[in-house]
Amino acid sequence: MAREQFQTLTEPMYYILLALTRECCGVDIMERVCQISGGRIKVGPGTLYAMLSKFEENNVIKKTTETGRRKSYIITETGMQMLKDEYERLKAMIRDGEDNIDF
Repeated sequence: MAREQFQTLTEPMYYILLALTRECCGVDIMERVCQISGGRIKVGPGTLYAMLSKFEENNVIKKTTETGRRKSYIITETGMQMLKDEYERLKAMIRDGEDNIDF
């Protein structure tokens, strides 16, 4: 189901998964997304927690710890494969552009 639902990833989804290649909690994920993207992508709490819930339901990420309201997550093997597939898809798009656009 995860594969079909997340056939292509939005930018926030892609960067959330990149952030979760290391264990982090919600606030840390938002900071890492901003850092990794050079400030281009900012994920608000509403978007983040909705995505974390969907990702967790579909075994894309897993909760590692929960202390009070603070929950930490990390990407699963399924999620890592989705991230790699999206990376390859994006690389192919870049190649297509380079082959067809005069710079």
